[in-house]
Amino acid sequence: MHKTIALTSVDTSTPIPELQAYLREKEWLNPDEKIISIAKPGEGNMNVVIRVVTDQRSFILKQSRPYVQKYQEVEAPVERIAVEKNFYQAVRDNAVNAHIPTILGYDSAENLLLLEDLGHCEDMVSIYRQRAIPAKELDRLIFILGLIHRKNVKDDFPDNLEMRRLNHQHIFVLPFLEDNGLDLDDVQPGLQELSIPFKTDAVLKSVVDRIGKKYLSPGKTLLHGDYYPGSWMTEGDNLYVIDPEFAFPGFAEFDLGVMAAHLIMATGKKRFLNQIHDRYQGEADKKLMGQVAGIEIIRRLIGLAQLPLERDINEKRKLLKKARRLIMG
Repeated sequence: MHKTIALTSVDTSTPIPELQAYLREKEWLNPDEKIISIAKPGEGNMNVVIRVVTDQRSFILKQSRPYVQKYQEVEAPVERIAVEKNFYQAVRDNAVNAHIPTILGYDSAENLLLLEDLGHCEDMVSIYRQRAIPAKELDRLIFILGLIHRKNVKDDFPDNLEMRRLNHQHIFVLPFLEDNGLDLDDVQPGLQELSIPFKTDAVLKSVVDRIGKKYLSPGKTLLHGDYYPGSWMTEGDNLYVIDPEFAFPGFAEFDLGVMAAHLIMATGKKRFLNQIHDRYQGEADKKLMGQVAGIEIIRRLIGLAQLPLERDINEKRKLLKKARRLIMG
């Protein structure tokens, strides 16, 4: 009797013969193709990601686990890999296709996705260090997001509610709790004191709570769900968007506001909110965009999901003040 090969987990320590046998059985390798090496293509936050190099090509294997790969004490739904697959399939028949990896295989039992290797890309987190974004790349990112949002969401697209609940806690709840178990002075001395006014402002928190409820409500617009520099990849003149495991049908202003927040944090300039709103090819409420942006700035500065954002305490104070003004409209 033929025995099915299981691959409970895949990472850089997986023995090559074991991985090769699994890929052969899935017919994801050519009959004469041999694996030469496996390595990490970069730092993944949510999932295990490895680059497989064979004697004929390279490709990416991505697997979800029941926890966040970077913070393994944080539980997360393994179904997120299916959401990522659904997102790539949903947008592949329009111009977004040029900016996403091709799906080469999917194993639902192993929560594993086989993707085209986009080459030795670099994410765009360097904009935090450079304090600027090239105008051409900004325009392309806004254009791509408009294309994603114009995609009609079919009724069978996953609501991704478990991932949204996880994200909701880290965006709308935990950063605003006085006692959330996070000592911000471990991140940067003085940050804990800076955070207190945002954890004790009842009016501010009521606005955050209202937008948090909207985030958890059903919507009609296909969202990427995590549209920030860690999901934007460049390779030469090519620009790609990856990691849509937070995708869901929601409201456009969420993606737009998150994008604006990261450009404001990188540059210190609030004008990017207007630029994104004006160039976006779709309908969006600028006030709601700004409120989402303000919430995202606060959660990135005083929440768990810290960025490689090297700013002194005074610069962070100014960013938090901007965030408050955006949230209060």
